[in-house]
Amino acid sequence: MRLLLGSGGFRTEERKAIYRDRMRTHFGDVERILFVPWALNDHDRYVQLMHEKGLDAGYVLEGIHTFEDPVAAVESCEGIYIGGGNTFRLTSDLHRHGVLETIRRRVRDGLPYMGVSAGTNVACPTMQTTNDMPITMPASFETLGLVPFQVNAHYYDGQIHVKSGDGFVEHFGETRDDRIREFHEMNEAPVLGLWEGGLLEIDGDSVSLIGSSARLFRRGDQPLDVQDGADLSYLLS
Repeated sequence: MRLLLGSGGFRTEERKAIYRDRMRTHFGDVERILFVPWALNDHDRYVQLMHEKGLDAGYVLEGIHTFEDPVAAVESCEGIYIGGGNTFRLTSDLHRHGVLETIRRRVRDGLPYMGVSAGTNVACPTMQTTNDMPITMPASFETLGLVPFQVNAHYYDGQIHVKSGDGFVEHFGETRDDRIREFHEMNEAPVLGLWEGGLLEIDGDSVSLIGSSARLFRRGDQPLDVQDGADLSYLLS
């Protein structure tokens, strides 16, 4: 399998340059990519914004919503990119349109897959490490299961500090570490907290961390910080 999974936060020119470079390497000579915009409400505008912001890396992105038969669109595409937004909405539509098994089979057979944020969440066994509000109820929390571990996209460590006047005040809400610990009170799968700007490149049995650091959580163990360029291939075993 060939996967490129991003956290998000590709706002700076440096991050965009890394994003475009890795996307070009990932999809290669493919001209047209099937883009899944179901995590946001306005599908046409989503595709348009991807082109306007240069997040298409020069490829033609074809919205899956423009096809009469989404399953047939997945069957015939040369590459697939699932975008970010609300993971509950995305998961609901993946189930509703009946494309999960087709995507899973085609990616396992070699179709290049890219996901960012919610698109990364659904590459995991479940969507249960999302940060999103449950604005709708999917048929199941089960997702593609392309990797055997979970990802918490947009991860950060420590407390939130909110700007107030000329300074910052501590928010005192639960941290991401707290939330992931709660996940492990009821679930076994490892969770990789992926910082903004981070990408996971997965090629066969190889997993590389590109563009940021990350924090790995295993049930019953202390979190492990890993750095840009780390080999995380052991997460596939």
